[in-house]
Order: sequence, then structure tokens, then C-alpha cells
Amino acid sequence: MEVFQSSDVMRAWSHRKISAGKTIALVPTMGFFHEGHLRLMKKAHEMADYVVVSLFVNPIQFGPSEDYSTYPRDFDHDASMAAKEGIDVLFVPDSREMYPEAAVTRISVEPLATTLCGASRPGHFEGVCTVVAKLFHIVLPHAAVFGRKDFQQLAVIRRMVKDLSWDISIIGHPIVREADGLAMSSRNRYLSEKERQSALGLYTSIQYARKLVRNGVVEVARIVHEASTLIQSSEDNRIDYVQVVDQDTLAEQQEVDEHSIMIMAVWVGRTRLIDNGALFEGE
Repeated sequence: MEVFQSSDVMRAWSHRKISAGKTIALVPTMGFFHEGHLRLMKKAHEMADYVVVSLFVNPIQFGPSEDYSTYPRDFDHDASMAAKEGIDVLFVPDSREMYPEAAVTRISVEPLATTLCGASRPGHFEGVCTVVAKLFHIVLPHAAVFGRKDFQQLAVIRRMVKDLSWDISIIGHPIVREADGLAMSSRNRYLSEKERQSALGLYTSIQYARKLVRNGVVEVARIVHEASTLIQSSEDNRIDYVQVVDQDTLAEQQEVDEHSIMIMAVWVGRTRLIDNGALFEGE
């Protein structure tokens, strides 16, 4: 496995592979790898001849009071896991490489980026889209793999790629969960033992909502109310939002249909977790 820090070196490598008729898949990450990241890498191997994993904690997608400075980082651990997974290149730029001093351009995808997490984290998806666009131009991938856990991010990136006519396949990988159902996340390490038990309420509420739908309930207000009540049965949990939206447009729905997804962000203690699930099917 090669490790590059320079955008020019990364781009030159990609040009050589493309000139030789090879394909490249990209897995953008912020590091601190867990099994969920490894599943994305495995999927990327299925999509292309070469796999590039980017590792960059992107400062412009964090708000002033968020956890950029404390976000978990362990380069040696990540590099070891990526190498064992057979990754061809680990691209590890720093902030000066990605955002030269004079850089002022940002990419906005509205209205998809201003609801749900975008309402709670103003500017977050501008930061996400900007860094992903830069990675696409540097790595030159034919395909990119993202996890469905951040479903809004996936929808926003798909729309950006479609609107800008980029010839890149965007692959959404199903959520990877712990044995007890908790969605894998680098931020899970922030949870105390008690809070981790409380966090199980997110997935339990999704399962309960699916049961309601199977029993013929289609009224979104009732589904959201009952799911929210279940989540808030733990004193550790504080809801940011719980909504049922259309999977393509992220528009809030009044009645459930085959495109419905329940999507949520919940503070568990001091840790903000996200989760989602389609209501007519498993993940």
C-alpha cells in the first residue's frame, strides 16, 4: 500500500492507472476505522481495479462548538487496517493541502442540505460537498462508496454528482451494525456504558416503526410520535429530529409509502448519533 500526502502525487498516480485502462474506486473517510469502514473498502474492491481510501478530518464540515479538535484519530491503526484490507493507496492530505490560504469556493446543494442535519448543523453539507468534490478532482475515481448511515449525506452527494454531470458511480453501502443493533460509528467511543445501552433506542425505534407499518399504520405523525416516545424513554436521550421522508427528495411525508425512510439524530448524553431505516424493508 502506498501512502500519499500530496494532491499532485495522488493525481499523477491516478492518471497513470487510467491511461493504462484501469478503474479506480474511492472510499472517502475521516479515519478511526472500524468494521463499517472495512465493509466500504470491500465493496470498493468489487467496483474497480484499484481502491483509494482518503483519510482527512475535514475542518469545514464542523461547526464552532463541534468536536473537530477531539475527533478520534489514530493514523497507525488506520494504516494497518487499510493495508490488511488490500488498499492500493491511502491518501492523507493535511488542511493546508486541501484548503490553500486563498481558497474561498464552497459547493451548496439546496434544499437537500438545509433540512434534517443541515438545519441543526448550518454549513455542514457545504463542507462535505466541497471536500468530496475536491477529492473527486484529485483522485479521479470511476466509483465512490459511502455508507447509508449518513443517508442525507449520500442523497446530497448523489444530487451534486447528477447536477454537475460527473461520470462517477455513487454506491451506498448498507448500515453496518453491532450485534445488538447499534450502528457502527467512530463517535460510539464517546459513550459511557450506560449511554451505550440508551443508544440502542435508536434502532429499536426503527424496528418498532417497521412493525407499525407491517400492521397497517401509514400515518407518519403517529409513527414518529411512538418512535420518539420510545427513544425518550431513556433519560440519556434527547432528540434533535425524528422524521419520515422520501428517500430521493428528503421531503417530509404525511403517509408512509414504498419510498419512506425514517431518519433521526439523537443526543445520547453529549454524543450526537444518527441512524435511519427504510420502513417497508430491512437494510
